[in-house]
Amino acid sequence: MDKILPLALCLFCLSSCALFRPAEGTVGERNAPRQPRSGGPDTHIRASMTDHAAELLGVRYKYGGNTPREGFDCSGFVRYVYQNAGLEIARTSRDQATYGTRISLQEAQPGDLIFYKRSNGKPVFHVSLVVNNTGRNLWVIHSTSSRGVIREDILASSYWRPKVYQVRNVIR
Repeated sequence: MDKILPLALCLFCLSSCALFRPAEGTVGERNAPRQPRSGGPDTHIRASMTDHAAELLGVRYKYGGNTPREGFDCSGFVRYVYQNAGLEIARTSRDQATYGTRISLQEAQPGDLIFYKRSNGKPVFHVSLVVNNTGRNLWVIHSTSSRGVIREDILASSYWRPKVYQVRNVIR
């Protein structure tokens, strides 16, 4: 009996993560618009996601990769971090770019996603996870084909800054 109570408590705690899953939505804009709030109910989820993403720094790049062991591509990395937080998201960056609510770059919070396009108008080709937005710097963690999972200020990058297409808040 002494072993059953702690086990039951552990199972309850582990299953409570499902309470934070986003509700099913419609195709396109999947979540209703909302204003970002500091200290809101999603603060813990956002912190957990960015902490976990930071633990993955240095994991190698692998096209189509979905796990730390095999390596990650950009969308596989984002999906892995979101799944670890109990949130489901599509596998490809192009599909991920249809989730949540579009927000301005200035509103970006930890856990939000930034999508990138080339100037030739082709579809979204890359995604990164916001870890810190100071207004002057916008730090993200993403998996790049040249360096694997890295942390980078995209506003200071002559490569990434002109390719920023949209920012999306996928966390409710």
